[in-house]
Amino acid sequence: MTIDELITRMRGWTSNAAIVEGDRSHTYEDLLRKIEGWRDRVASLVLPTGSVVSVEGEYGCETIAAFMAVAEAGHVVVPLSPDSAAQQDTFRTIASVEARCLVGDDTNAIRPAPMGESADHEIYGVLRARRRPGLVLFSSGSSGRPKAAVHDLGQLLERYATPRTGHRTLVFLLLDHIGGVNTLLYTLSSGGTVVVPGGRSPETVARAIETHRVELLPTSPTFLNLLLLSGAPFRYDLSSLRLITYGTEPMPSGTLERLTRAFPDARLQQTYGLTEIGILHSRSRSADSLWVRVGGEGFETKVVDGRLWVRARTAMLGYLNAPNPFDADGYLDTGDLVETDGEWVRFLGRRDDVINIGGSKVYPSRVEDVLLAMDGVLDAVVHGEAHAITGQIVVATVRIASPESPVDFKARMRMFCSGRLAVQEVPAKVRLTEEPIHSARFKRIRGGTRLMTAPGAGRDHAG
Repeated sequence: MTIDELITRMRGWTSNAAIVEGDRSHTYEDLLRKIEGWRDRVASLVLPTGSVVSVEGEYGCETIAAFMAVAEAGHVVVPLSPDSAAQQDTFRTIASVEARCLVGDDTNAIRPAPMGESADHEIYGVLRARRRPGLVLFSSGSSGRPKAAVHDLGQLLERYATPRTGHRTLVFLLLDHIGGVNTLLYTLSSGGTVVVPGGRSPETVARAIETHRVELLPTSPTFLNLLLLSGAPFRYDLSSLRLITYGTEPMPSGTLERLTRAFPDARLQQTYGLTEIGILHSRSRSADSLWVRVGGEGFETKVVDGRLWVRARTAMLGYLNAPNPFDADGYLDTGDLVETDGEWVRFLGRRDDVINIGGSKVYPSRVEDVLLAMDGVLDAVVHGEAHAITGQIVVATVRIASPESPVDFKARMRMFCSGRLAVQEVPAKVRLTEEPIHSARFKRIRGGTRLMTAPGAGRDHAG
């Protein structure tokens, strides 16, 4: 399916709600009208087909319209959200952005990029030869310099050729994330409604679900844990939810158990995808199971030495600023460690996150799972730290509900972990904080120097 075909399909639902922002609802006719406006703005610059154009603004009807119009014109879209404001100059330079769509309350305009970049990367040449629109997405940059993945957008669109059920879907991940692009294209290609909450706090999201009778909530385990802890599911009517999908990081088993009790009428489904290959088809073994089957049409998987490898028809063309990560057969080593049970896999964590203590492997997600079951613990992030004798030690940053001395917490933690964790898995160093310890995308970020905590808010305790 092409962008033109998607827009043609959308014309069949002109009176249906396409985008809901706050209290304002936009029909498909409204969205199509906005796409027409951006089509004229893009044409006014007389850009050569295949130019690299950023789309910058808060997620909403105008931003979606700009995204669609740039793609329809055959250009390469570089979506940039306010979450990445501090890195956007770097992103524009890496992508060689030639023009910028600026979306805002006061102005909606397209302008030549002031740096006067020339987008001559060979991957862009492939897209131009194919006469297909492109998409540039950046890795989160949690470990080193962000990498710019280039997709053939026409290739990504192929999986939406067959219309599915049109849900009222709350948008959690934005257009600069492969999950956000997947949510948008799936919803619009099926005549569904995209619901944009006024923020991403548990309270705001719960209010949007109740007000707009949201049926599908795609989000992360970290956010779902915060939603439960906030008590919002018991203050708002969330009975409209039919499907809750979660991904981007391992789900703690305790959180999953609480979710199944809090949402007995909703189906819980684990999802899996990567910036480099798109979103795989997935099916959870059961609502309360962490075992999942991934793959499906257009994807092939294999497990080598406990690591998941994927070959995908929707794989990116390559990175703009890093070597090609695919092997000779087109498989990508995802870096995700898994257990297998026939066709089912269970994710253990990222290869780079495994902590090696005197030759014994410690999986951070397992330690976090136990810490999250402790009274007064709101969130926990575990990572390894170098140690002269054992090679590494386990370090935990723990968000607590109320002030507690590090000494008292450490003693309480050791007692709680006894019998639940092996000796080497129990954190040797603990940092307590009352500040959030997740990224703007509600994903745990490992490594103490990268945690989103206020300066001076944390307290270390080792020994």
